Amino acid sequence: MNIRREEILEELGLTPLWHTRTTDTAVTSSHQASATDARRAQVLRMDWTQLKTSVADCTACPLHRARTRTVFGVGDENADWLWVGEGPGAEEDASGEPFVGQAGKLLDNMLAAISLQRGRNVYITNIVKCRPPGNRNPEPAEAQQCEPYLARQIELIQPKLIIALGKVAAQNLLHTDATVASLRGKLHEYSGIPFIVTYHPAYLLRTLPDKAKAWEDLCFARSTMQALL
Repeated sequence: MNIRREEILEELGLTPLWHTRTTDTAVTSSHQASATDARRAQVLRMDWTQLKTSVADCTACPLHRARTRTVFGVGDENADWLWVGEGPGAEEDASGEPFVGQAGKLLDNMLAAISLQRGRNVYITNIVKCRPPGNRNPEPAEAQQCEPYLARQIELIQPKLIIALGKVAAQNLLHTDATVASLRGKLHEYSGIPFIVTYHPAYLLRTLPDKAKAWEDLCFARSTMQALL
C-alpha cells in the first residue's frame, strides 16, 4: 500500500484499528488479586467464632493438603501479651495447639522467667496455621494467605505488646528481610502496637549460647510492658 492510498483510506476512516490485546495471564492475575482482596476484607470482619471456623476450613494455600489439624492459636483472647511464632511442627499438627513440643516447654520456661503463664494474659499463635512439610519455613505465598487471619487475631485481641519469636515471624510482621540479630534489642511497631523481636525457642535449643541474649530480650519485654501499664 503506497503512502497516498494510506492517506486516502485514513481520511475515509477505512484504516485498520489496532487494539492492545489483554493476555489471559494478565486477566487471571487481576482476578486473583481481586479475589484475595475480597477474602481479606471478609476475614477482617469476622468475630472469633467465624474466624476459627474459617481457619479450620481453609484451603487457600497448598499447606492444607498435608495437615492433620489447623493450629489456630491458644490463650487469653483479651491478653496484653501476644507471642507469634512461625508455624506448627509435627506435634502441633497432631494436637492443634501451638508450641507443645520441646520448643513449647522452653517457651513456657521463658514465660515463667518473667512471671507469665500460658493462657493467663498471654496469647500464642503462628504466622501460618498449617504445618509446612518437614518443618521447613513457610514460603512467602503461604504466609501471605494466612496474613489476614493473624491480622484479625491481633485486631480482636488488641494486645499491648507483641513478641515475635524468630526470623519468620519478625520478617513477615515487620515486612523486612533484616536478621533477628539486627532487630532484637529495639522497640518496633506493628499497626501502632509495640513490637519486640527475640529468638525462636527451637533455635535456642540448637544454639545454647544465645539463651543469654534471649534473657536480655525477655527483660526488655518485661520493662517495656511495665512502662506501657
